[in-house]
Amino acid sequence: MSDVGLYGLAVMGQNFALNMASHGFSVCVGNRSQPKVDLTVNRAKAEGNLPLVGSSSVEDFVSKLSKPRKVIILVQAGKPVDATIAALSEYMEEGDLIIDGGNEWFPNSVRRAEELKPKGINFIGMGISGGEEGARNGPSLMPGGPKESYDIIAPILTKCAAQVSDGECVAYCGPVGSGNYIKMVHNGIEYADMQLIGEVYSVLKDVVGMSNDEMAAQFAKWNEGDLDSYLIEITSKILAKKDDVTGKGHVVDYVLDKTGSKGTGRWTVQEAAEQSVACPTLAASLDCRYISSIKGERVKASKILKGPTEFPNVSKEQIVADLEAALYAAKVCSYAQGLALIKAASDANGWGVNLSECAKLWKGGCIIRAALLEKIQAALAKDVNLANLMVDSGFAAELNSRQLSWRRIATLCIASGIPMPGICASLNYFDSYRTENLPANLTQAQRDFFGGHTYERTDKEGVFHTAWTDAHKDIGDINERKQGENVQK
Repeated sequence: MSDVGLYGLAVMGQNFALNMASHGFSVCVGNRSQPKVDLTVNRAKAEGNLPLVGSSSVEDFVSKLSKPRKVIILVQAGKPVDATIAALSEYMEEGDLIIDGGNEWFPNSVRRAEELKPKGINFIGMGISGGEEGARNGPSLMPGGPKESYDIIAPILTKCAAQVSDGECVAYCGPVGSGNYIKMVHNGIEYADMQLIGEVYSVLKDVVGMSNDEMAAQFAKWNEGDLDSYLIEITSKILAKKDDVTGKGHVVDYVLDKTGSKGTGRWTVQEAAEQSVACPTLAASLDCRYISSIKGERVKASKILKGPTEFPNVSKEQIVADLEAALYAAKVCSYAQGLALIKAASDANGWGVNLSECAKLWKGGCIIRAALLEKIQAALAKDVNLANLMVDSGFAAELNSRQLSWRRIATLCIASGIPMPGICASLNYFDSYRTENLPANLTQAQRDFFGGHTYERTDKEGVFHTAWTDAHKDIGDINERKQGENVQK
């Protein structure tokens, strides 16, 4: 009998099944189409006769698993997950466990857990990050579900997850839904990180005038310092890659400037609005993907809408140095936003998510792994009540010392007509958060003027309304006017 089953054998599923088998666990695999089962079994044989067997049907798949059965499913999110769970649960029993490892909208995981309760089948929603390579060699795993269910699968997950200096990149995240949520925010930060790097690439190319090879060398150099990360590393490799189709130039110059997305970035921005948490860098990165998709409109607009014709004269060496500082500062802000969102959702749902543990989960295996996360983990462990990552003493000092470079880059790009939505969104987030008195007083006064929405005063407690003109009448019970307001204290 097999220790664990994996159902759904696209490349991620195949690789994670082989990962588990490589660590000595006996694995049974299943799939709707038999050829992928055969392919995975053959891969297991070719990669060292790994302990992996196939199955011919859902019933056969379940029958080959030791009890309590543990099944990881890796199929397309949405209806395919529901269909797979329905098929599996027909043959599974009370005490068995289903783990969905897809990028799933967290309320769906909560719903599925409830639907399986009458049958006594346990459910975990688990975020997996690391792509095909991570799935095979050690991904970041973010499971959420009943703690006793996690304990059943933990011996397998801890062996198969990415390993870093202080342990494995997997831990119990909290009740069902929490793991999916953390993975969703991970992807939102991933969107932001990629956008920030793209903006820096644009300046290096169009302002500094670097060639692809020069930019590849610059990113490689940055990857040896504070910006050390997976995305900086692969950016260097992408820029250096020669085109093997035409034999001329570099691949990156032949890639159409339209960025796709699969929904997790959109979910993150939706949740930020739902939780009333400002995530401007994450939102800007999503907006940029939408703008990139309307290539035809942009081509036409480029012939109608004009930008600057004169550009600031700035030392190229200064620009490169400032870009490094600005990119680092903007990245800190994107992590600050994502972690603030996780905290808000955790508080709202009673998940008890450990933010320091989140940072540890992301240190290895996943797409946003970065040296920066070591410091984030330490800051969140030092102060579990830290209001925002930016006000940690270490990060505050780093942001303060880099702000002039950050502002110079923003100013340069605005003056040059180069879009810099991510880096500017981060800078505005930094400036807004550090500003004691925002112009929100005027905005609230306007709301009271046209809608009688009331306001609080700076000189006394209570809720107030002003008859701004002779046309304004008594609005009655002021407290009733406050009902439905979404104001964080």
